Amino acid sequence: MKNSLVIVVVFLFMSCGDGSEHYTPNTTVQPPVVTDTVKYNERAKEIFDLIDQYYKYSNGLYKESFPAQSGDPDSGSYLWSYVAQVSGAATLAQIGYNINYASMADIYQKYYRTGANGNNIGGYGSSTNGTSGGGTRYYDDNSIVGISLVESYNITNEQRFLDRAAQVVTFLRSGVDEVLGGGMWWNEDEKNITGNANSNKPTCANGYATLFLLDYYLVCPTADKVSILSFAKSEYTWLKANLRDPSDKCYWNDKNASGVVGTTKWAYNTGVMIQNGVRLYQITGEQVYLDDAIESAQGSYDFFVKTRNNLTLTFPDNDPWFNTKLLRGYIDLCPLYKNAENYVKAYSNFINYGYDHARTNQGFFYEDWTGASPKRYYSLLMQAAVVESYGALSIYYKEVL
Repeated sequence: MKNSLVIVVVFLFMSCGDGSEHYTPNTTVQPPVVTDTVKYNERAKEIFDLIDQYYKYSNGLYKESFPAQSGDPDSGSYLWSYVAQVSGAATLAQIGYNINYASMADIYQKYYRTGANGNNIGGYGSSTNGTSGGGTRYYDDNSIVGISLVESYNITNEQRFLDRAAQVVTFLRSGVDEVLGGGMWWNEDEKNITGNANSNKPTCANGYATLFLLDYYLVCPTADKVSILSFAKSEYTWLKANLRDPSDKCYWNDKNASGVVGTTKWAYNTGVMIQNGVRLYQITGEQVYLDDAIESAQGSYDFFVKTRNNLTLTFPDNDPWFNTKLLRGYIDLCPLYKNAENYVKAYSNFINYGYDHARTNQGFFYEDWTGASPKRYYSLLMQAAVVESYGALSIYYKEVL
């Protein structure tokens, strides 16, 4: 997911690049005690309200940063950041908060482009001028919008969200070809360009496309179900064959146009594949998918959860949106694999430590929840991740308003 040319260098290594910290395995599980007095729903709403106070424009869009940073867009945040905010809002809507959620989901259309590169295939651009979409159209961005649209349909039962999700399927199909044996490119502008670092088939695009397709499968017209499930399975199969590390069952970042694998591992890539394994098991009943999910969950906990800054059982101290997506994988797995409950408890303990020790004077979370450094706390993406994490935990712990 890329936001603009100005921050390409930063985000190249943050999302689908090759510059992450390399962790050594953690071989122990020591679940912390979750404090009963913590109200996850209240903390989710608290940060959501802070975001609205400092980031939100009168037209419903949000600033990319607070305080503003050099190179920020003038008309609204980048799409990735906005999806993160709507995803957090979805958890609040499911909890029972009245936050005008449907209107937030409708604003995706301000990022919509009817075509690009000479095609007339609709899709969501990485930026907006306040009215319509611009920038590059990324397949991972469109996949997470699709996931959010299905979620919006499930929450509101409004047909327009399901219709828009169907359009995402068409866009995603345009990103798949037989180069490298299948799989989806990262974006529609840079397909199969040898020597171009952005020309790759990454886990993020293929993994989130799979998750969207599986979510859409459950609500799509009956006539479409066979083709949608087939599409999802082909994506999953390509990813497992090409980007799954056999040593720990975590997922590498990408395979470039020359067929070289970028072996960086990010928490969200393995997180989404845990979700995909769970969903495919639930849909098909095939044990192999659940086995895949369990192996990746075990491997990701060992790989990502470390002692940092004198704290035990911390998740990576960068990119909390990535960690949030790993949490979502663990939560989905919990009903089928009891030890995943320990992983969720470790996450709960970590975010609560951040609440107490890693916030600005205004109440925003540092990027680094150990409290060692604020880093990019100003990014909407960093704060939206907190809302989604707390909201997901509230649902998991079955809190009542």
